[in-house]
Amino acid sequence: MLFFVRFFVYPYCPLRYAATPTMPARPPFPSRPAAAPPWHPGSHPDEGDSNLSPHRRQWTERVARDPGHEMVEGDAEFFFHQSLSTPCLAAIAKAEGIWIEDTAGRRYMDFHGNNVHHIGYGHPRLVAAVKKQIDELPYTPRRFTSEPAVALARKLAEITPGRLSKVLFATGGSDAVDMALKLARAATGRFKTVSFWDSFHGAGFGGMSVGGESLFRGDMGPLLPGTEHVAPFACYRCPYGYQDIDGRPDLDACHLACAEMVRYVLQKEKDVAAVIAEPVRAVPYVPPPGFWQTVRQACDEVGALLIFDEIPTGLGKTGRMFVCEHFDVVPDILVLGKALGGGVMPISAMIARPELDVTAERALGHYTHEKNPVSAQAALTTIEIIEDEGLTDNAARVGGRALERLQEMKARHPLIGNVCGLGLVIGVELVEDRETKAPAVQVADRIMYRALEQGLSFKTTMGNVLTLTPPLIVTDDQMDRALDIVEAAIADEET
Repeated sequence: MLFFVRFFVYPYCPLRYAATPTMPARPPFPSRPAAAPPWHPGSHPDEGDSNLSPHRRQWTERVARDPGHEMVEGDAEFFFHQSLSTPCLAAIAKAEGIWIEDTAGRRYMDFHGNNVHHIGYGHPRLVAAVKKQIDELPYTPRRFTSEPAVALARKLAEITPGRLSKVLFATGGSDAVDMALKLARAATGRFKTVSFWDSFHGAGFGGMSVGGESLFRGDMGPLLPGTEHVAPFACYRCPYGYQDIDGRPDLDACHLACAEMVRYVLQKEKDVAAVIAEPVRAVPYVPPPGFWQTVRQACDEVGALLIFDEIPTGLGKTGRMFVCEHFDVVPDILVLGKALGGGVMPISAMIARPELDVTAERALGHYTHEKNPVSAQAALTTIEIIEDEGLTDNAARVGGRALERLQEMKARHPLIGNVCGLGLVIGVELVEDRETKAPAVQVADRIMYRALEQGLSFKTTMGNVLTLTPPLIVTDDQMDRALDIVEAAIADEET
C-alpha cells in the first residue's frame, strides 16, 4: 500500500513574515524599550544596585537637565538596557586618583570603580609606560611573542604563591574563567564543577553557569551541564541555619558545615573536575577559619582541582597581593583581571601549576589580544607600582582602621547589622531589625544616593550591603571623609 503525503508550503520571504492559519502575525518590534517592571525590595539582591529603583528615577529626574545630559540620553538610546548599567547615572568627564568627575562638575570619591582602579585613575607612571609601548610596539599577532608579554608572565610566576607559574592572557575576566574551566576539563578528563550560589564569575556562558546570581543566570538556560552548586559561606546569614556570634561563626556548633557540604558533594559526584570560588566573596563576606583548608583537602581526596577567582579582590586589595595568602591555601589555578590593566587596558590572566600544561595539541585561549604588548606592559607596570609604592600594606592599614571605625559605628547605629571585609574590601550590612536580620534594602538604596549627593560613589550588593572598595592609594583622611558621609546618611535614616 502506498501512502501519499501532501505538504502545504506557505510562501517564504526572508524580509517579511506572513501570517498563516496556525501562526498569528508577529507583533512589531517596539521602537523603544518597554516600561521597566515594577521595582520592589529584594528585586535584585545580587551583584549590584539596580538602575530600576525609585531612588534611581528620582536621581535621574534631578539631573535630567545637567550639562552632559545629552550623553546620558544618547547612551540610553543606543546601548542595550541592562539593570546594572544603561540607563546610566551620569556621564564622566575626568578620572584622576580616587576621583571621578561628571560633566556637570560633580566630583565623587570612587569607592566602586568596578575594582579596576587599584593604583588610582591615570597614574602618571602607567600612562607614560603605555604611551611609550604604543610608540615602540603596539601589537603582535598571536603566533609571535614580545618582551612585555614574556616579562609579565615571568613576573606573575615570581609573585604568585606556591608553584603557580604557567600563564595565559585574555582581555577580560570572563574569558580567564572560561580558560580555567577548559583547562580543568582537559587536565582531569572530567567536566563537572562545584561552585557557590550567589557567586559571580563573569557574564559569559561559562561564568554564568558556574556563577550563582539570578541577575545573570536569569532564564538563559540551558547553561553548561554538570555545574553543581552549594550554599556559600555566610556566617552572619548562615544558609545551614547556624547562629553567628556577632557576625562570626560558632565553629563549636557548625563544625564548618559549609565546607563539609563541598566535601559531601565531591564525594557523591565522584567525577568533578574542579571547585571554582571567590576566596573572599565580593559581597564582601570572609570565610570562617579553616574553610579553605578543608575544601583544599576535600579536592585532593577526590582529584578535583581548586580554582580561585581573584578577579575583583586580588592584586593587593585585601592587604595581601593575593587573597589566598590570607588562608595559607594555594589553588591549582588562579584567575586575575580588572585591576591587572591599571584601569587603562583590559587584560586578564590565568596562572596554573606547570603540571597542568597539557593542552599543546589544542587551543585553550588563543584570543586575538592574548599577548598584546600594550596590555602586557600596562599590567606589568601596574604590578610594579603596587610593589614600589607599598600599596598592599596601605590597603591593609587603611582598611583595618576603617573596619575598626565601622565596628564602632555599629555600636551606635541599630541599622548596621554586620560589618565585614578584609583590607579595602569592606561591607556594611543594613537591617531593619537586628533580631530578625530583615534586609533593609530600600534604606540601603536611599543611602547610596544620599552618598552620591555628598560626593561618594559605592555600590550595594545582595540588596542591603553597602560595599566600599576604594583604590589602594586611598589615604586615612579620604577614608575618614567617606565614612563620615556613610554615617551621616545612616543617621538621617534613623531619625
